[in-house]
Amino acid sequence: MTPSSKKPLDRGVAVPAGRWNRLSRLGLMASSVAAGMLAEGARHIAKGQVPTMSDMLLTPANVKRVTNELAKLRGAAMKVGQLMSMDAGDLIPPVLSDMMARLRSEAVSMPMSQLVTVLDKAWGDGWSARFERFTFTPAAAASIGQVHHAITREGQALAIKVQYPGVKESIESDVDNVAALLRMTGLLPTTIEITSILSEAKKQLHAEADYQREQDWLQHYADQLGQMDEFLLPKPYPQLTTPHVLAMTWVEGCPIESLVNEPQALRNHVAAMLFDLALKEMFEFQVLQSDPNFANYRFNHGEQKIVLLDFGATRKLPMEMVEAYRSLMQSGIEKNRENMFQAATHIGYFSNEMSQQQINSVMELFEMACEPLRHRGLYDFAASSLPRRMHDVGMTLAMDRDYWHTPPIDALFLHRKLAGTYLLAARLKAQVDVAALSKEYLS
Repeated sequence: MTPSSKKPLDRGVAVPAGRWNRLSRLGLMASSVAAGMLAEGARHIAKGQVPTMSDMLLTPANVKRVTNELAKLRGAAMKVGQLMSMDAGDLIPPVLSDMMARLRSEAVSMPMSQLVTVLDKAWGDGWSARFERFTFTPAAAASIGQVHHAITREGQALAIKVQYPGVKESIESDVDNVAALLRMTGLLPTTIEITSILSEAKKQLHAEADYQREQDWLQHYADQLGQMDEFLLPKPYPQLTTPHVLAMTWVEGCPIESLVNEPQALRNHVAAMLFDLALKEMFEFQVLQSDPNFANYRFNHGEQKIVLLDFGATRKLPMEMVEAYRSLMQSGIEKNRENMFQAATHIGYFSNEMSQQQINSVMELFEMACEPLRHRGLYDFAASSLPRRMHDVGMTLAMDRDYWHTPPIDALFLHRKLAGTYLLAARLKAQVDVAALSKEYLS
């Protein structure tokens, strides 16, 4: 059946287009949150209680309101939440962190009528004649686009990534408006300075909204990985790629987390290959796919290969930072605090205003993070208490309101990548000889 032979019912929610339309949606969300606060305050008073601002604001209903609206807006509004949940970490209230974390895996698709309008603009009238089949129900939906399965008249199975309309044009205003809204409603404490995160959100959204750039990065990774048998990547399909539509070959795969039920040997192998890939990206490619979302990794059982997806968040790493990290990790293995301090200072982790106690806490975090690199033999990520211990030290540092120093944004993205790899290894209950893998990269 061709896409024009039968039109399915619209099931998605249209992406609001235009700056004022999107701003009005945010305004309505703020009003809804305020109404929820008044209702919650009235309930407390009726019970003879004196409600706090937190009691009235951070209710499940208000959290749901904000999350749902940002998911419907998509684009930069959703990306701010995704970046904050990973970069601000323990410095924002847990309920807000949980809310933002939901946005990493949730998005609402646009309806078929809006999808067709976008494709008509990108490909012109009669585009359906190029396909034997085009599945209007998206296979996946994310912050700036959704993916559809299609088969060309020649029988080529494709993944068609379609950008939500108006996303690129609304990046600057969306980021500023969402940040202002979070401040205004009190969802974001006034003590938290997120200027660098918001600036990076704008840069990253502009980069991710350029689908021809993402196509180039996809080809770059394919060239870098060469004939490595462990990985499987889609191939660009430039005949149908435009600035707002990315076409690539369809690659089958199951969610990477589903491997938790597979034999231990397979789980160990997959986790080891992902650690090796992260180290290759840092120290050989000097290019980082910086989004550690589990959805960007799948597993093809037929070919027994790891599928790599989504290269929109790829970024080039400065050579000086790469070498400083090499020194930092090697010093962490050796527990050489003096060399660790020098490397961390070179990267930009410390400011003149920091106390010695704060510096010591940061150094302790670095030393902990290198624990798998120091361990001889298989490191058991499932049994490790490392995430909890790092969280405890991080929370102690975060609660020190005299401390707020944001390292360079490239360092934050490196942390996201490595932390995401650690978390995935733990999710797979994998055992990996990280020390052996890292030896060739840190020599």
